[in-house]
Amino acid sequence: MLIQKAFKFRLFPTEEQAVQINKSIGCSRFVYNHFLDCWEKTYKQTGKGLTYNTCSKALTQLKAELPWLKEPDKFALQNSLKNLSK
Repeated sequence: MLIQKAFKFRLFPTEEQAVQINKSIGCSRFVYNHFLDCWEKTYKQTGKGLTYNTCSKALTQLKAELPWLKEPDKFALQNSLKNLSK
C-alpha cells in the first residue's frame, strides 16, 4: 500500500514580501503565456516547437525590452520556461 504524506503551511508575509510574491507570480505567468504563444506559432509554421535554450535566450532579450521583468527572481522566470518545455 502506498501512503502519501503532505504538509500544509500558512504564510504571513509582510507587505513588502507580499508585493514581491505577487510580482514574481505575475511575471512568471506573463513569461509562460508569452512563450506558449511563441511555441504554438512556431509549431504551426515549422512543425517543430521551441527548445528551452531558444526560449532562455529570447527571455534575456525580452528582459532588455521590458525592464519590469528584471524585478522578480530570475529562477522563477526560468522555472516557467522549464515547466513549459515539459
